[in-house]
Parts: sequence; C-alpha cells; structure tokens
Amino acid sequence: MATAMAKTRDKLIEVARLLFARTGVENTTMNDIAVASKKGRRTLYTYFKSKTEIYNAVIESELNILYNSLQTVVNKDLPADKKLLEFIRIRLESIKDVVFRNGTLKAYFFRDIWRVENVRKGFDMREISYIQAILDEGVKSELFEIQDTSSMATILHHAFKGLEVPYIRGIMSGFTPSSRGNTDSIINLLFNGIRKK
Repeated sequence: MATAMAKTRDKLIEVARLLFARTGVENTTMNDIAVASKKGRRTLYTYFKSKTEIYNAVIESELNILYNSLQTVVNKDLPADKKLLEFIRIRLESIKDVVFRNGTLKAYFFRDIWRVENVRKGFDMREISYIQAILDEGVKSELFEIQDTSSMATILHHAFKGLEVPYIRGIMSGFTPSSRGNTDSIINLLFNGIRKK
C-alpha cells in the first residue's frame, strides 16, 4: 500500500502533467502546480526543488506506463517469436499513446528530446534487458539463431527508438500511427527483413 508521502508525490506529478499538457511546460510555474494540487508551495518544494525536477518526474511516470506494458508482454506465456512481435507492436503503440495523451507536452517532447533522453537512460537499460530475455527464450527454444543476444537486444532497442519520432509524427512515407496495418508493416520489416522467402 502506498504511503501518504508517496500518494502526495504522485498527486503532485499528475497535477504537473495535466498542467504541462494543457498550458505547456514553459507556461506553467511551480506556483501553478502548488495551487492546482491544493497542497501549497511549501509541500511542493518538499518533494521537488524545481520545475525541471518535477518535469523529469512526469517523464519518469509516463515512461513507467510504457515499461509496465512491456513487462506484461515479457511475462506472457507465448513462444518467443510471437512475444517479440507483440513487444514491438505494444512498444510502438504505447510510446505513441504516452506522447499523445500529454497535449502540449507532446510539442515540448519533440523540442527537448535530449532532456527526455537523459531521463530515459535507466529505463532504456530495462528495455534492453526485456528484449534480451525474449531473445534468450527464442534461442533456448530454437526459434532464433543468435550468437550474442545482448548485442542483438541493444541493436533492436536502438532500432525501435529510431522509429519513435517519425512514427509518432506520422512523417514516415505511408505510415501513420493510426493505422494498424501500417504498424504491422513496420513490425514485419523489423522482424522478417526484406529478403525473399
């Protein structure tokens, strides 16, 4: 059960997220967050020393949603090849959902991608471990033939990350986040490549 302090912190993060999404990070002050949360400035500053710190906490919270979705896929009782396909699909859709549910925070995400990247470092390592676990399962069950699952997991992770911004923005020719068929085409390319069968 969450402690009272954890509940207060979570409430402050959610209030900040809503304000950032509605009015933008630049246009939201610490005072705005304190007033909207009905907790007061002193309470807010007990948990967060600056707007940057609370912004980072918002990004971490949103990334937790993504990684909880991925953990659910990793834990499923599926063959490794099907699990990897579902992992790719859930990852693309979840990252899009996290960005789009945040309104003007979406624009800030694209302008300040390096700050987001800095917050993401620990989460990225977790994702690589998830991918490696799936690849290891596939090698063990002889579905995959991979010499170095650690390196392959890192390569796949970076391939997925490289698709994020163009996928979310819908700037990949012929691919839009709203089309399940287009998502399947991306997954097919990542998973099966371009060689003739």
